[in-house]
Amino acid sequence: MSPLILGLAGPTLTDEERTFFTDVEPAGFILFRRNVVDRAQLLGLTDELRGLVGRADVPILIDQEGGRVARMQPPEWPAFPPGARFDALYDVAPISAIEAIRANAQALGVMLREVGVNVDCLPLLDVRQPGAHDIIGDRALGTEPMRVAALGRATIEGLRAGGVVGVVKHVPGHGRAMADSHVELPLVDVDAAALETDLAPFIRLADAPMAMTAHVVYTAWDADQCASLSARVIGEIIRGRIGFDGLLMSDDLGMHALKGDFGERAAGVIAAGCDVALHCSGDMAEMRACAAAVSTISAEGRRRLDAAMATIAGEADDLGFAELVEKRDALLAYA
Repeated sequence: MSPLILGLAGPTLTDEERTFFTDVEPAGFILFRRNVVDRAQLLGLTDELRGLVGRADVPILIDQEGGRVARMQPPEWPAFPPGARFDALYDVAPISAIEAIRANAQALGVMLREVGVNVDCLPLLDVRQPGAHDIIGDRALGTEPMRVAALGRATIEGLRAGGVVGVVKHVPGHGRAMADSHVELPLVDVDAAALETDLAPFIRLADAPMAMTAHVVYTAWDADQCASLSARVIGEIIRGRIGFDGLLMSDDLGMHALKGDFGERAAGVIAAGCDVALHCSGDMAEMRACAAAVSTISAEGRRRLDAAMATIAGEADDLGFAELVEKRDALLAYA
């Protein structure tokens, strides 16, 4: 098994993709809007991906946050609210906000599981800071670390109840970045004491099954490399200070925060300590370069992967999708 999570080009697999994925056996796959048409198509696609690698529990990821980040969209699937809606409810009724976001996440899980998606790249634990770039913005769960942690915990629990693994992101924190890492490399130039605010939600959720790194430079920890490429940030901060021992994936290798060819990017994040490298575009030449640059997943990485997927090995709760949405909406009406 290679330490890669890979995207694909369209709503059906090409012959070239079938051959490549069979040969490479990626650790998992990630889906985007270009891969999604309707329920029947998406279930057929996820079934085929499982069959190609011969693993019923292969992670099939999606970014289905709600708000402006949603790969499965109306009219085929309902819209979900962004994180800021639950933050606003927390101001009025904290317990209701936690119950609302748990119901919301469980409904997301039920919706995703129906079409064979078993990992959602959610929740964001980025603590929103005044004046920061809007790439996080209303996706965040708030400006107060303990609130973010409480809502994030409920999200992971709700997803799990729906039969889906959650991914905390973007460790060790994207909330104060002044640039969008999709476009350029953000630099956070504050001292380590200030960064304790960013770390706090991740510390509280150090037992999360999966996490995604930030393509952000934190000068207090490593002025030369972004977190995804920094052995110091991954070893001392993510694995050490935070205490995270789940599956650690990089953010997308195709983001413009990173430089160099795709083989260098993939090898770099693995060498720094990520268990798997995430490549999203589905570009075959780029994926071949990534696959050629890495070896097999490490024993620790495989252990973490298996442990993460085992968290949803039991039967999902049978609470109905409509009932969960109704509960969420009734609670959100108080905000």
